[in-house]
Amino acid sequence: MGVVVPLDENKNKQASIKPLVDLTRGDMERVNQLILAKAGSDVQMIPEVANHLISSGGKRLRPMLTIAAANLFGYRGEAHVKLAASVEFMHTATLLHDDVVDESDMRRGKKTARILWGNQASVLVGDFLLGQAFKMMVEVGSLEALDVLATAATVIAEGEVLQLSVAKNMETTEDDYLEVIRAKTAALFAAAAEVGPIIAGTSKADRAALRSYGMNLGLAFQLVDDVLDYGGKTADLGKNTGDDFREGKITLPVILAWRRGNEEERAFWRQAIEGGQNDDASLERAMGLITKYGSLADTIARANHYGTMARDALAVLPASPWRAALMEVIDFCIDRVN
Repeated sequence: MGVVVPLDENKNKQASIKPLVDLTRGDMERVNQLILAKAGSDVQMIPEVANHLISSGGKRLRPMLTIAAANLFGYRGEAHVKLAASVEFMHTATLLHDDVVDESDMRRGKKTARILWGNQASVLVGDFLLGQAFKMMVEVGSLEALDVLATAATVIAEGEVLQLSVAKNMETTEDDYLEVIRAKTAALFAAAAEVGPIIAGTSKADRAALRSYGMNLGLAFQLVDDVLDYGGKTADLGKNTGDDFREGKITLPVILAWRRGNEEERAFWRQAIEGGQNDDASLERAMGLITKYGSLADTIARANHYGTMARDALAVLPASPWRAALMEVIDFCIDRVN
């Protein structure tokens, strides 16, 4: 059972990530070469595990934000390439760790590294990639950029632990959940965008604008992912529809449906999420309750709210193809639910 929720019936043009891809293509080729080089090791299993995920078709959105944010302010140099590669390694490491914590079997349509090589290898290769990321940050020589990305790494780890503390707990509030995704997802978006103006030597106001843009974009991105798990297609998700439900994850559509339901419906949610009764029939019922209480539409409304905040953060900057591409990324991230 899929649920398609239209965003805006008056919207004629589907937003695309293509303008950002086109503008960053040259730099991203260098980023990708650096990623492949730094994922190498004499220990054979390390490049095997790393390249399994690195080459599996991710959009590289986070490193593209770093490249675009630097170019937005006219940066000319090499530091943005190393920082973008660092950002992607941080992201890849968190995915390797996430799949172990969540006991996930699929990632981007392929078996996860933990299924192919085991949990120990996944965790340790994730640690290797984090080490390589920090080596590249040090090579850049910007203490401010290092501070921003190191702080993000700490916040992401805190978010992982916080998510564990609220896992399979139906008493989780919307504020609790937003705190989790602000740490787990949005913090890296924010850091990826902020290091661009840092190395370009721009003002604190410019840094704050790009940080706000990245943070709010990351929140919108994750909220749309939450919607897609209950109303998307497997091909779009890179995982199976309903995986969040089967893993007992508390996401915003579930929180809203639980809080709006009656006692019998809440008992169902407790059995499904806390008790692990998450077969196909339970997933069907969960989708029905989420639809009944408008949880997907309201989650999208939240995503649109954060998208508007991301647009407002960029609005103070001079118009340019780079700003326009970053603006369109906001629409692209939200329009994935169409």
